[in-house]
This record gives sequence, structure tokens and C-alpha cells, in this order.
Amino acid sequence: MELTGARWRKSTRSGNNGGACVEVADNLPGVVGVRDSKDPAGPVLVFAPAAWRAFLGRMPGRA
Repeated sequence: MELTGARWRKSTRSGNNGGACVEVADNLPGVVGVRDSKDPAGPVLVFAPAAWRAFLGRMPGRA
């Protein structure tokens, strides 16, 4: 999947504990990407926007 143009931001659920951070890109049409900030060239999980909203709806706070 091509994620060119993704704007990655640190999840609000990530702490300041030395790099254990998740980054989210939700600016692309039809997909939401999630990756490990320590490995930006590594694998990316991709969700449909509705699936991502459902996931966030089950968590306290939001990503």
C-alpha cells in the first residue's frame, strides 16, 4: 500500500517514556496508518477509517 503523503503524528496515548510511541497518519483518503515511531521505515498497520473509529470508541481517550 502506498502511503506517500502521509502526515504522521504521535498518538496522544503514547507516553514520554523514552521512545515507546505510536504514530498515526489519518490524512489519507480511505485509510488510517499506524506505525512504531522508533522504526519509521518499518511495517505499518493500515485500517479502514470506520474500523479505526470503532477501535477508538472502545478506548478511554483517543489516539
